Amino acid sequence: MSTEHQQWLDQLEKRSREKQEKFMNGIAAKLRRPRQNHAPTQPFRGAPSFWNELEWDEEKRIQAFTDNFVSVGAHIVRVKNLEEASTFITTKANKLGAKYVIRQNEQELDELQLEAELPEVQISVWNSKPDKNWKALAAEADIGVVMADYATAYTGSVTVLSSPEKGRAVSLLPTVLIIIIPVERLHTRLGETLNRFDEAGRENLPAGIHFISGPSRSSDIENDLTIGVHGPGVVYGLIMG
Repeated sequence: MSTEHQQWLDQLEKRSREKQEKFMNGIAAKLRRPRQNHAPTQPFRGAPSFWNELEWDEEKRIQAFTDNFVSVGAHIVRVKNLEEASTFITTKANKLGAKYVIRQNEQELDELQLEAELPEVQISVWNSKPDKNWKALAAEADIGVVMADYATAYTGSVTVLSSPEKGRAVSLLPTVLIIIIPVERLHTRLGETLNRFDEAGRENLPAGIHFISGPSRSSDIENDLTIGVHGPGVVYGLIMG
């Protein structure tokens, strides 16, 4: 780079800095406050100790999660095991007249035996055949069935991770979503979930981390609340255990 060109760049940088300084001084003057030229010292970082120590027993976690999940229009059902979960899904599919169900490709969900329980319903297992357009198939499904990786009682949210076997589309595109939530995966605070990702490290993060807090709710158009625009309009959480 020539000396003349470098001098030109330096002049542009100087003028830009002067404009920034004038702009910030103007804001400080209007606010009648002195300029802050250094980041303020923060005496605390992260959540306070009392919050990190907050821990509810199992029944309180279940009750808090239920209250929060239901408050946004979702539904909660208690089941003892996968057999009862299968019975609920089968009954709901028949009641809704479902023709097509898609589920994650997980061994635990194999035990639901939906193919045997719903012989007249098309059952698809995510990404089980490489020649299929799985996103399009998920969009056509009446019901999506997923297994929660984590759940948070305080926020009433479910965490579902993405992987080749667990496409996000299964929880996002069907009309009705059914989430099986093993009670041992239900924690008190969201930090208990997030800390796991910090501990795993960036290189071990999943393809996607999705938080589900009930049915899709959109009110960004004239403040008119609409259900089911950007995701399932009906969501069932099956707390299992």
